[in-house]
Amino acid sequence: MSDGKLITLEGGEGAGKSTAMACIANRLCARGIELVQVREPGGTPAGEAIRALVLDPAHRGLHAQAELLLMFAARAQLVHAVIEPALARGAWVLGDRFTDASFAYQGGGRGLDAGFIAELERRVVARKPDLTLLLDLPVRDGLARARGRGDSDRIETEAEQFFERVRAAYRQRAALEPARWRVVDASQPLDGVLGDLARELDAFVDSVR
Repeated sequence: MSDGKLITLEGGEGAGKSTAMACIANRLCARGIELVQVREPGGTPAGEAIRALVLDPAHRGLHAQAELLLMFAARAQLVHAVIEPALARGAWVLGDRFTDASFAYQGGGRGLDAGFIAELERRVVARKPDLTLLLDLPVRDGLARARGRGDSDRIETEAEQFFERVRAAYRQRAALEPARWRVVDASQPLDGVLGDLARELDAFVDSVR
């Protein structure tokens, strides 16, 4: 068994994942951990091409099942080309989203069958993160942040009800697997968010080293 660990960061639009990723990465590196950072969809040349396709507003008519399969295509390449080799050599991997995002966005948001997504997860990924940090905040607040940044991508243009379903799916998954998930209130001031993330991260690192 490798000592490498997979940590993932999840959350809806405008949750502040970019800032949180930087904070987590800095804290892990300060502990002397070799770290590989990835994002979904993306993280490989093929994955980045899929990301551009999926997020392009020109593809508004993309079927929900096609979207799901594209996400898993990018994920398969990322797992085999980057994540598994890193974990095998003992590095830790920090992911900006992972399979839980498909359960939230394509499952909760699009209404696709969770059993089908779970079967794809079993066949394509064959592993779950060791720790998942969820940045949770009210949908309206997150959308105001995201849309205030400028042009919206294809997913960010969805209706508020879509993101309510995404948030509910995330919270449900967190409640079902409390040993893996840590929920952080992302509506609080930034110092509070980063402080909570640091405490949860330090507790996890101490428990496995």
